[in-house]
Amino acid sequence: DSSLAVGGEIVNNTSEMGNTLKKSTDKGGSPYFGNERHSPKPTNEASSPRKRGSYDKNSASEEVKKDEIKKNDGHKSEEKPDKQDWNTQEKANSSSSAVQNSGNLPPPAAKLKSQGNELFKNGQFGDAIDKYTEAIKTLTDSGTENLSDMSVLYSNRAACYLKTGNCSECIEDCTRALELQPFSLKPLLRRAIAYETTERYRQGYVDFKTALQIDSGIQSASDGVNRITKALLEQDGVNWREKLPPIPQVPATSQLHRPTANETTSLQNSTNNDLGSNTMPQDTEETSDELFLKFKQEGNNCVKSGNYEEGIKSYCECLKLKRDECAIYTNRALCYMKLNKYEESKNDCDLALQLEPSNIKALYRRAMANKGLKNFETSVNDLNKIIILDPNIAEVNKELQELTEILAKQTHEQNCEKHRKPVHIYEVSESEDEEKEGEPVAREYCGSSERLHLMPTNAYEFGQAINAVKSKWNIGSCAELLANIEPRDLPCLMSNKLDGDTFLIIIQALGEHIQKNPNLVYQHLLYLQKVERFKVALTLLSTADKKKVQQLFSHLAERQNEYFTSEDVKNVENEYEV
Repeated sequence: DSSLAVGGEIVNNTSEMGNTLKKSTDKGGSPYFGNERHSPKPTNEASSPRKRGSYDKNSASEEVKKDEIKKNDGHKSEEKPDKQDWNTQEKANSSSSAVQNSGNLPPPAAKLKSQGNELFKNGQFGDAIDKYTEAIKTLTDSGTENLSDMSVLYSNRAACYLKTGNCSECIEDCTRALELQPFSLKPLLRRAIAYETTERYRQGYVDFKTALQIDSGIQSASDGVNRITKALLEQDGVNWREKLPPIPQVPATSQLHRPTANETTSLQNSTNNDLGSNTMPQDTEETSDELFLKFKQEGNNCVKSGNYEEGIKSYCECLKLKRDECAIYTNRALCYMKLNKYEESKNDCDLALQLEPSNIKALYRRAMANKGLKNFETSVNDLNKIIILDPNIAEVNKELQELTEILAKQTHEQNCEKHRKPVHIYEVSESEDEEKEGEPVAREYCGSSERLHLMPTNAYEFGQAINAVKSKWNIGSCAELLANIEPRDLPCLMSNKLDGDTFLIIIQALGEHIQKNPNLVYQHLLYLQKVERFKVALTLLSTADKKKVQQLFSHLAERQNEYFTSEDVKNVENEYEV
């Protein structure tokens, strides 16, 4: 109606029929204009006469204007209560009960709604649902159903359903609320959250974007759009927008927060994209995600087709957009390894493991890169870590067995080389003086305990001694060396020098003490398992070597005493995995 005021101030206009309409400055709560915000229809002002005996200047001027209109148009004018009468009515309303202040609800329904609100605040969502359900039924049965009030009741009950995790009922109630009162914010947001929770991302995206058209300042809606955008990119790829349902255009009359000119342009561009416009999206984060996914897919396709050089280029583009994606580093490491660029492959695996220390792909590819670099022991360490995480990977077990054989062969060749050196020196010695000069060295390698330093005080001296007795495999001298040190000092003295041969000669030397001092044997076995690289040394043992370890534990278990029991021996044996 062109004669209805929209600015909130009192305005008098003369319509075609000569009636004067006047809009109150009060924005709600009056029994006459309670629904005018949602249904701006002229009301019959004859139903609200001014109280008798009331008089003020405004009412007098109104009477003059009314008389003038009567003379001009010949129609009787009707008017609303004046300001004084309005205030009188407001005082009467405020003196009524709190229940009656709940919109235009009848008292029984208003009471139920109030009780539901209180239960919701206290976290009693199930009981609140019952109260809202009763209020809906009461309002429906009363025949005084108001669309706005009914929408609020459905929206409140939907909030309870959302709190209890009943997303399907929440969606249903929000849909009813929106049918009764379109573009209502709370039902839209609650339904969007329920859609997102049930992974119905497209519908949730539409609701969040609709809410932002109504009020562009809702942070939760903006956050929801960002979350769902990422989910849709993963789910539908870069063309995810094409699969969206249509996003409704919110009329200007339903918009609560009008954005600025710049915000309007940005919002319109974003909306156009959602509706299928060819305009490029303005959201930098969304564009970045789309490009990242595009380059990643290109890289994966290159790997499948064996085009590893191009694959590396695509993955490099991905890392320009996101530096913290572990999968990109492992994928590029694979490309480098296929091109025999083992150092680059190892570096990418190191970066991936900084992000995810337990990433099996990164550990395995680093192991293979180290294998290519001939770093066999480091490769074995990574493979052992994988077995701890997942012992059932056949490919890892196969590689570990192969590398173990390589290391065993290397160790054997090194030992043979050490054995040949003294012989070679003695053969080329021609003068007696040279033989005398070489005599202390020969004594050292012959294993004589008189010339060996078998009372080490630090890791260096212990390393010299163990290498000397190992070079000629002098088990007696090794047994004496172990008797001269405290078992608890063994991990420090051994440091990181434990290998397969050292491990085996210690086991055989401990067998020399099994009769005389079984407690010394038990203590050394207990602390030997704590030496660095103990697990690596175990992998280097042959089947025959493992049998020797088993025999030592069997003999030790038969000699339990006050210092240890057979059960203690069994627990230690389990750590040796033989």
